[in-house]
Amino acid sequence: MDAILIAVAALWGVATGLLVPRAAYRFSVQPDEDRRDACPAGHPLTGPARGWLGSTRCARCAVAVPSLPGAPGRDGTATAQRPARAPEPAPAHAPTAPRYAPAALPPVVTALACTVLAAATGPRPELAVWLLLTPVAVLLAVIDRRVHRLPDRLTLPLAAAAVLLLGAVSLAPGRTGSWTSAVLGGLALGGFYFLLFLVNPDGMGFGDVKLALSLGVVLGWYGWAVLFAGGFAGFLLGAVYGLGLMLLRGAGRRTGIPFGPFMIAGALLGVLFGALAA
Repeated sequence: MDAILIAVAALWGVATGLLVPRAAYRFSVQPDEDRRDACPAGHPLTGPARGWLGSTRCARCAVAVPSLPGAPGRDGTATAQRPARAPEPAPAHAPTAPRYAPAALPPVVTALACTVLAAATGPRPELAVWLLLTPVAVLLAVIDRRVHRLPDRLTLPLAAAAVLLLGAVSLAPGRTGSWTSAVLGGLALGGFYFLLFLVNPDGMGFGDVKLALSLGVVLGWYGWAVLFAGGFAGFLLGAVYGLGLMLLRGAGRRTGIPFGPFMIAGALLGVLFGALAA
């Protein structure tokens, strides 16, 4: 039974992860932009759900939506193909980190996350919540990695969904967490990040504060120890990454680092710890 559950979770991760690249492309814009409605060549993005669902390739020009000139192609070689309309120059404040990752990476990451969550949680009702929230968390990590921002259209609904879904799960038999501690955990972690934002607005974005609400709810489901462990793991992972940049690339203390992926990775570790200990 557990093997079947893990296999289903892995397939769910692959299926939902395949939808991440196009959504990430559309949301990866600067704060003064809404979202992208066209591929780099200027063709409107079409498909189910008004262009939000579909492959990462433009249906009209067959140009990979998230690829840039010189990015690796499907065969791993660099492509010299350029969009018909050159992209606008990036603003001076745009992040210098690589903006695009291989399109195959989100499905792999989503599948791995869903697999380990299923293995750790087992056939408990909260697993359904973890599987539903994981693709959105991966999407947010990809967007933050590209443009150093976390859209309100994703962070706020994610927090609301976490509260409502876990509230429903708290009524089901076989659950091992507490909805009350989940809500308090969201308020606690969100409040902590808000204090960090007030102390150093340049070092902590307000999008991180909103993301902390949902991560705190998820971690708080398994109690305060898990909340602390998951929150600390996010800071530890971010610190290790920042130190690595300083040592290997000569980055300075003011170099911008997208913190959302590390918050999400730390929360995943915390949930795994809580599920195994429950």
